[in-house]
Amino acid sequence: QVQLVESGGGLVQAGGSLRLSCSASGNIFRINAMGWYRQTPGNQRELVAAIISGSSTNYADSVKGRFTISTDSAKKTVYLQMNSLKPDDTGVYYCNADVNSWDGKRSGYWGKGTLVTVSS
Repeated sequence: QVQLVESGGGLVQAGGSLRLSCSASGNIFRINAMGWYRQTPGNQRELVAAIISGSSTNYADSVKGRFTISTDSAKKTVYLQMNSLKPDDTGVYYCNADVNSWDGKRSGYWGKGTLVTVSS
């Protein structure tokens, strides 16, 4: 089993910055990808940013140029630096990891989420 623990959410004014962190632990042989998803009431989770094999990145168009995803492979941690925040960035941010375990299985895992609120 794999556990993902997020931190760094909170309340910030528009134009401000926040940094989210997500640390993975447990039965991990290799992390194939990690990412951040955002969910707002009544909507499905949508991809915000992802990092594949520790280097290739992918961003939602709405956050390009403002958000940066990075990873510390040794710490099994992914970060999301969010700058120039807008009220539309408000939502619960969930960490996701695509993991190969030591028994050869490949599975996806979710964190419990962290709330980001951007006030206007």
